[in-house]
Amino acid sequence: MNIGVPRYIIVGVAALFSAYHLVLATYTIDIPRNPVPVFVAMGLYAVATIISLLPLGPTRMPIWMAAFNFAIVVAITLLVSTEIDFNRPGGTGYATWYVAASGTLLTITSTRQRHTFAWLGIGFLVAQSAVLVGPGLFALGIVGSASWVAVSHVLSRGLAKASKDAHRFALAEREATDWQAAQEAHVYERQFRLGQTSAMALGMLRQIQESGGELTDAQRQECLHLEGAIRDEIRGRKLLNDAVREEVMAARRRGATVTLLDEGGIDDLSEEDLERVLDRLALAIHDTNADKIIARTVPEGSDVAVTVVGLHTVADGDAVALGQDSLEEDEVDLWLEIPRTTERVAVASAN
Repeated sequence: MNIGVPRYIIVGVAALFSAYHLVLATYTIDIPRNPVPVFVAMGLYAVATIISLLPLGPTRMPIWMAAFNFAIVVAITLLVSTEIDFNRPGGTGYATWYVAASGTLLTITSTRQRHTFAWLGIGFLVAQSAVLVGPGLFALGIVGSASWVAVSHVLSRGLAKASKDAHRFALAEREATDWQAAQEAHVYERQFRLGQTSAMALGMLRQIQESGGELTDAQRQECLHLEGAIRDEIRGRKLLNDAVREEVMAARRRGATVTLLDEGGIDDLSEEDLERVLDRLALAIHDTNADKIIARTVPEGSDVAVTVVGLHTVADGDAVALGQDSLEEDEVDLWLEIPRTTERVAVASAN
């Protein structure tokens, strides 16, 4: 849950506070020797405040704007202070509004993370006031302006650090969530594979137990077929459904060598397209009498989902006639490319 103050409220309070200095300047306009420079200073201050509070650009104030605010502080300080008689009877009252106004503008600058320009402005105020009134500069409100800038600096730095920490913690939380999800996926995958292996091998294991390990040649061969089926569950993964499992086992039982390789190329297929591809693969294995059958997924981006190759082993008759050891060659008995989508199937059929 996020708890915060809306930006428009903060900007509204800052605008009202800034407008209050202009009201004070208007109220004491009869104190300066010449009111014209004061009106110019009021206009400059209003423009700088409006620009600084407008919701434009990033949260951090652009450097040109911070430099502009510093220049405005220098300008309004010189324009107003040179028209005031600091030794007049009764004091200057609120005629030194420019000190508080400068402090407000510099506080806005510091809040928007341009602390150097804010402190340069405070330094100029202190130096210029010390030249004009000497030790009496503290009566002009400079301490208050400096305090506001200091508070703004500390809060701004603290909030920036808190924001970075929150971002770092959010990243750490996402990484922890991803790690936990991966671990749960691994656990689920292990349990799923163990369950499948147990279901496939349980009958044969019972036969081994009942026979005391004395298996017939047929049973030993069936064990090899089961070992291949278990290996398919690891290497074949998405290339398997009930129809493919049945046809692969039938091919092995008639003496064929079957290899299924899922390299992730069909992970993006929909359930409908995946089932179509696997049914076509099962049909291809059923229809071929090849001695070696290899089914492999094709990487994403291709129009083909799975390639199926069937090889038929033939002996070299010339070598046999010469009394040499039989040399075997592989002839292609099956070559099939199964399209990824039904649209591709329609195109291939049309061609």
